[in-house]
Amino acid sequence: MRKRSATVILAAAGLALLAGCHRREHTDEELERLAAKTRQVSLWRQSPTLPNVDSSVPANLGGPGFERVADSLGFQTYVPTPEELPFFGDPRAKTGGKIRLVVTRFPLTFRPYGQHSNYVENSIIASLVYETLLGVHPVTREFVPAVASHWKISSDRMTFLYRIDPNARFSDGRPVTAEDVVATWRLVMDETILEPSLQLVFGKFEEPRALSKYLLEVQSKTLNWRNFLYFSASLPILPAHAIGHLTGKEFLERFQYELPPGSGEYILLPQDVQKGKSYALTRRDDYWAKDYPTARYTGNFDRIEFEVVKDNPLLAYEMFKKGDSDFFIFGALTTEHWVKDTAYEALQKGWVQKQRVYTDGPVGTLGFAFNMRKPPFDDIRVRQAFAYLFNREALIRELLYDEYEPMDSYHANTVYENPNNPRVRYNPELAQQLLAEAGWRTRNAQGILTKDGKPFVVEMGIPKPIERFVTPYQQELRKAGIDLQLKFQDPNTLWRNAMERNFSLFFVNWTGLQTPNPETSLRSELADKNDNNNIEGFKNARVDQLCDMYDTAFSREAQIRIIQEIDSIVMSSYKNVLMWYPRGIRIAYWNKFGTPQYVLPRFTQIGFVDYAIIATWWYDPEKAHQVAEARRTGQALPREPAQVRYWKEFDEKRFLAQVRPR
Repeated sequence: MRKRSATVILAAAGLALLAGCHRREHTDEELERLAAKTRQVSLWRQSPTLPNVDSSVPANLGGPGFERVADSLGFQTYVPTPEELPFFGDPRAKTGGKIRLVVTRFPLTFRPYGQHSNYVENSIIASLVYETLLGVHPVTREFVPAVASHWKISSDRMTFLYRIDPNARFSDGRPVTAEDVVATWRLVMDETILEPSLQLVFGKFEEPRALSKYLLEVQSKTLNWRNFLYFSASLPILPAHAIGHLTGKEFLERFQYELPPGSGEYILLPQDVQKGKSYALTRRDDYWAKDYPTARYTGNFDRIEFEVVKDNPLLAYEMFKKGDSDFFIFGALTTEHWVKDTAYEALQKGWVQKQRVYTDGPVGTLGFAFNMRKPPFDDIRVRQAFAYLFNREALIRELLYDEYEPMDSYHANTVYENPNNPRVRYNPELAQQLLAEAGWRTRNAQGILTKDGKPFVVEMGIPKPIERFVTPYQQELRKAGIDLQLKFQDPNTLWRNAMERNFSLFFVNWTGLQTPNPETSLRSELADKNDNNNIEGFKNARVDQLCDMYDTAFSREAQIRIIQEIDSIVMSSYKNVLMWYPRGIRIAYWNKFGTPQYVLPRFTQIGFVDYAIIATWWYDPEKAHQVAEARRTGQALPREPAQVRYWKEFDEKRFLAQVRPR
């Protein structure tokens, strides 16, 4: 998708959902009412015509005629060839209809910045409502225009210039200007916004300068190969007229479930927010770039509806099978149903399609995080013992039907994984030895290990759905003399506790980054600050040094070497008990949508499958009618391929030779 922003800060991914039993099917009358409701969507239209470009701005400062002088001024842009355009959006796509999905929590806020904004849900909303200066090519990861039509990098790689597209408009009709970018930067640099990772990332720049209404200059403080990436593609632009006068604290108070205007394809309307229950996004029919070739076939749904089903995966799966949500993403909690639940009528007759899609996206990190700031997990021997007591091989075999691989890296399934990382496997004898070395040698009358007269008791808050995976671990720990006391909590409470460092053990499910950014999770300076992703309190001087080296590693080979060394050091710290990752992305959906031939974009990762679907699929009225008619008559429909290996078989060299012939 042309406009998606690249998220700098890792986001905590939502939990996979557990399948359940059947419920009644819709009657014919209900089906017709649902179809009618799908068709009747009112679009947002604030600005039926775009205001004229400001002719008072000279061409050399980004005004009318800039395209004619851009090359002579050293600016560049990117114009995809016809062969590339299908990867930006399938030309068969139509606009219209809606798509409904279930999410497992109602976010603490919808803001794109600030305290509690680093949920996956926030990233998805920000990617649809806001835009960044540049986007990234969906196949090659090269930079492509977004709000900025052109850009320029100085020879010393320290200064960046951007020309704002004069057509760009916010949803209130106001033009996007260089001052909006300046105001956004000032906001994220305000420490009272309570997200210190933002200051770490964007503090690498001097305050940007608006050279004109359309021309922006950004000066780096230090040389860093990621600076251009982050400023270009990781800073959703907010309007200065809405946020320019606000401090970070005032921004947090003013915007929680309402949002400042955005320039993206969708808008969040206040009447579409039912706190704790649901929210929806509406397609902007006046979106300024809707006829641009790279945006013409994305953002196709008139309405995107998110329904919250808290801690009830059984109901969520039932809703999908009944037809009350449109697609379902299988995870660890629903693997049994992926494997066994294959006989229901909708699936057998092709009304529901089920596919395993292989992409080149990172798999993220899943497991348990230790709070290393305090006993008992300030002792690496205790952390090691906990790792050796987690019998994940048995869980993969018995609960996950060998659909998963053990995770032995923070960059699993990518070139950044260190192949020499230790393979931690279940070993209770070694765990007992390590505990004894740490001073946990004797047991009390209840069989619990003691040290200095205190029993080894650890409390852990978890969401109810993952109980089936944690209980076997609890039993293994109990056999080793450790009393793990589980406390069921809702995801938002768990997240607050993690951000405030109020935990001993925490279940983590982090999305990954296509371009690793270790400093936002591993820098020592973040270890004792709240509201950032270094939740374990990790500190390591060599990793800090490697982060500095990584900043100036402009060759990909050097970047890989550095990340692999960091991966090895972090793995050796045992700051987490890692779990597993799936073989491919497993989805099921009602067969009323059009999908690209690759089904999901190349770099789709597990935590953002729903975003990929929202951004690139489309509602197909003919298919929807066929499904409704088939359900009425019991007719079977054609089945799609069970596996989609498009990207695993994709020949990038051949593709580049076709679109970039010498």
